[in-house]
Amino acid sequence: MDPTPSGRSLSVSHDWRRWLTSSKNEAFRACRADLECSYGMLSVSLDEAIEFVRRGCLLKARQVACVTPGLCERLVVSLTAVLHHMSEHARYYGTIPNAVPLDAANFRGQREQRLARINSLFSRVLLTQRSQFLYKLSTLEDMVRALQHDFCSHVEKLVSGEAASPESLCTALDGNHFDLTTCLQETIVLLKSFLVVLPEKHLPAFERSVRALREGSTPQRAGLETIHARRAVQLAGQ
Repeated sequence: MDPTPSGRSLSVSHDWRRWLTSSKNEAFRACRADLECSYGMLSVSLDEAIEFVRRGCLLKARQVACVTPGLCERLVVSLTAVLHHMSEHARYYGTIPNAVPLDAANFRGQREQRLARINSLFSRVLLTQRSQFLYKLSTLEDMVRALQHDFCSHVEKLVSGEAASPESLCTALDGNHFDLTTCLQETIVLLKSFLVVLPEKHLPAFERSVRALREGSTPQRAGLETIHARRAVQLAGQ
């Protein structure tokens, strides 16, 4: 692995193998652990609900499924917090990492495959790496929000008993979960590349902003205002 702690790498795969400074590595590990913890809790509960449906234990399946919308929301909030603040930092500071287009083959849903194909197409025509990076972040954020909506809608039908075929709902939920998994992995890879090029001095503010948005507290606004204020100072000093 390349021990150089800063500076742009040749590719995303090279970024993934790269050493980070101790503070960046700690931030990456903490953020990844939070994302994977939320994902793990959702996955375990969903797998249990699906298994109960397969066994014909619909009452137990509905009881378990009741908790999954909240777990899905927790995952989506964490994902969108990371995606949003990478986008904000890129817009106001110009921190642009390596990124590759989304691959439709990594998704199951027709909507997600279509969005991935559009992202891949636009990446060929957008002129700057900045535009490509921001567009990918926007696409992923739209995906996870739409997947959350679909997931909760399917769970509601399963819990209410209005669906004629619980098995088909489980198939749909499994597809939503698969695509959320892809979005999670894409976000983690993007975050690692982002931290490779993120100036060390910006790391604490980035961490605070992500944490505040994830926790749903008001400091997120202060964090964004700080970004605007610092950017204004930088421009004024040029």
